[in-house]
Amino acid sequence: MKKADKFAPSSSKVVFDDSEEEEEELSSSSASSSDEEKEIEHELTFEEMQRLRADGSKAVSFKPNQEKKEKKGRANKNRPMEVSCKRPVSRFRDVVQAPKKVVRDPRFESLCGNLDTEGFRKRYDFLFMEKLPAEREELKRQLRNESDPEVVGDLENRIRWIDKMLKPDTTKSKEAAILTGHKKKEREAAKQGKKPYYLKKSDIRKQKLIEKYNDLKASGKLETYLTKKRKKNASKEHRYMPYRRPNSS
Repeated sequence: MKKADKFAPSSSKVVFDDSEEEEEELSSSSASSSDEEKEIEHELTFEEMQRLRADGSKAVSFKPNQEKKEKKGRANKNRPMEVSCKRPVSRFRDVVQAPKKVVRDPRFESLCGNLDTEGFRKRYDFLFMEKLPAEREELKRQLRNESDPEVVGDLENRIRWIDKMLKPDTTKSKEAAILTGHKKKEREAAKQGKKPYYLKKSDIRKQKLIEKYNDLKASGKLETYLTKKRKKNASKEHRYMPYRRPNSS
């Protein structure tokens, strides 16, 4: 009995080893069969595979050979990029990666500060008082001696531009004069210990009307201006007046 007990575990061990060998053989045979099927799929054409499926003799699953998409990228950023030759190359492309130029307009750039019209006029007053009037006289002299129509047109455009630059902006100049006078008064009042008062747009409009009235009264054109103004207002009010209805008879 003792001898049988000694041999029992060894026999079971042998049986287990045989089962492992069978499993390995099955797995290897299945792998080889799958490899053979894949080779058959690649060798057969689509028509032959359809014929086999119609007969039922062999059912082969058709799986097209899908190429793996290669990742677009560069091992080093300094190397040129690989691009497919199937796609047409665009006409405009960056061949050399150069630093982009940033164009800034000082008129609309906050880095250059705000435009001071009064200071500009004071600094470049010599242009408006000396240079531009002298240039206009020279252009007029050239215009009298010129007969080419293209040159004449260019000279006339230049003279027109100079006249526009020399023509004072009455509304802005009046507003600026009112503001400067008010600032002087407020500075003197601030020296005496009073609080400053800042003009509103409505106050500036009233000051402009008062100055206009005084100028017209001094020149003697006040009555004519008032009559024209009344006629203009009457024509505006006449638009909203109802018309007389025609009689039914």
